[in-house]
Amino acid sequence: MYKVKVFVTLRESVLDPQGTAVKGSLHSLSFTDVQDVRIGKYMELTLADSVKDVDAAVKEMCEKLLVNTVIEDYRYEVEEVVAQ
Repeated sequence: MYKVKVFVTLRESVLDPQGTAVKGSLHSLSFTDVQDVRIGKYMELTLADSVKDVDAAVKEMCEKLLVNTVIEDYRYEVEEVVAQ
């Protein structure tokens, strides 16, 4: 079995109004050292051992459904989980 952690972020060239709002809220709470905030998404997928090419499968899932590749970037980490 495989555990896959997918991290999705807006591309640097894309404005992040949610991040800007969070930054403003942090400043109003006296966390004025915060210079920038970017908001993203985190997903965990569990894949069966029967998946032959985990990297290819995850890339296909990301590019077809999980990520808007026009405005978002992604990276992922694969961990093999041993049943006990």
